[in-house]
Amino acid sequence: MGRYEFLEAIAVADCALEVEGTDVADVFETAALALADLMIDPATVVPDVEWTIALEAPSLDLLFYDWLSELIYLKDREQLVFPAVEVEVNNGEPCRLTARLTGGRIDPGRTGLRADAKAVTFHQFALEPRDGGWRARVVIDI
Repeated sequence: MGRYEFLEAIAVADCALEVEGTDVADVFETAALALADLMIDPATVVPDVEWTIALEAPSLDLLFYDWLSELIYLKDREQLVFPAVEVEVNNGEPCRLTARLTGGRIDPGRTGLRADAKAVTFHQFALEPRDGGWRARVVIDI
């Protein structure tokens, strides 16, 4: 599993994340876990929902953007959050993602709410190979 770090000095009203992974799928998975951790306390979500996502985009960085945007959309539209994900990424033309998500509905009486993520931004947005693995930086509008 990769690692992530919240970068407090990057954006004052937003949340900046730096994510590292052993490969591109690991970065996508770790970023999803970081996003869930930003929005809710994962230990307070009943994992009774399984969801599948399939996305494609013309480039890997746009696929990463769309991936995180889709997770925010599911939180807003369906009241679902997913602290557990498995991602497969195909870096072809177009780039494709298939993900299996496990999580649950936001229950105001049970779910520990944190920040209300609104959108992924392109401010300091990056996804790149680095040191034998992959690194991403993303700022989330909250």
